[in-house]
Amino acid sequence: MSKTLATIDLSLRDNPHALKAWIKVQAMDLGFSDCVIAQPDTQNQMAYLHHYLEQGHHADMHYLAENLDKRANPALLVPDTQAIICVRLDYLHEKPQPRYIPDTPDIGIIARYARGRDYHKVMRGRLKQLAQRIEAKIGAFSSRPFSDSAPIFEKALAENAGMGWTGKHTLLINQQAGSFFVLGELFCSLALPFDMPTTQHCGSCTACIDICPTQAIVAPYQLDARKCIAYLTIEYKGSIPLALRPHIGNRIFGCDDCQLICPWNRYAKVTTLADFQPRHQLDRTSLLQFWQWDEQTFLNTTEGSPIRRTGFQSFKRNVAIALGNAAYSPHILTALAEPHPEHDDIVQEHVIWAISTQQQKQM
Repeated sequence: MSKTLATIDLSLRDNPHALKAWIKVQAMDLGFSDCVIAQPDTQNQMAYLHHYLEQGHHADMHYLAENLDKRANPALLVPDTQAIICVRLDYLHEKPQPRYIPDTPDIGIIARYARGRDYHKVMRGRLKQLAQRIEAKIGAFSSRPFSDSAPIFEKALAENAGMGWTGKHTLLINQQAGSFFVLGELFCSLALPFDMPTTQHCGSCTACIDICPTQAIVAPYQLDARKCIAYLTIEYKGSIPLALRPHIGNRIFGCDDCQLICPWNRYAKVTTLADFQPRHQLDRTSLLQFWQWDEQTFLNTTEGSPIRRTGFQSFKRNVAIALGNAAYSPHILTALAEPHPEHDDIVQEHVIWAISTQQQKQM
């Protein structure tokens, strides 16, 4: 018998409950914060998605209206899928003060998940390691890892398997760990027992709805991306609506306000992974420092970072808005007036707005 065959545990492969328990132990050993087993069926999400699309709440994220069959039946995405191993990674490098939004007006605010290494890379790498461990233990099986990279209702999968419940801000909340985490999935051909949903615990709380700077949470569990600072500063490449610019404040990549105010995040966990530690002082860089970045500095500093997603021009657009929203400063006016030939027309439009806004504060 070959060494490989000798190490395969056939008894574990033939015992789904024991295999499930073993997989969860391995997942935690690899640094995942939680692991649940989901049924590959999210048909129950389709009515909500159709309503979301009809309301136009998806803005220009037209891909959300595609591959609806795969969204409803994840097994169509990866043939032979019998179960989905759902995991989460906590990403906070320090616990925030409960129910408090920090006031740092001169700092460019980057969402906490984006201050370290790109979580997509971290997640997929560890999911591949998990698959390798499983195969080494029980023999060959088919699998494929995902992390916010396919037409999947990943939040619904995790929720259906008891990882948490959907909060009124539309993010997943875990009763023991809050919501500062990212999700990943390993589609697999293993017939594992499914975990069951948990209960909801938002009650009558509306803190996330009340705090949203742009009132993007238009009703409990309904988010209008057209108003959401995360969408506007990351996904959207056009001109930010004038009415929304003052409310964006100094948030230049994403927004954490609805999570920071959530009472369940008093239980938020600090990450154990070095990958999520802030890089290049992205948690404490001033707006004027960000404004001095040229495209090469942007590319060098955001290598391996999710901030790359927004692109250089949109990033500078965001910084221009934040400088306009800052307290009046002759240094800001001087910096904005300096020529930047590499800025496109969209950035220049927002620079003109920022200068005008600063000048009005001078009067």
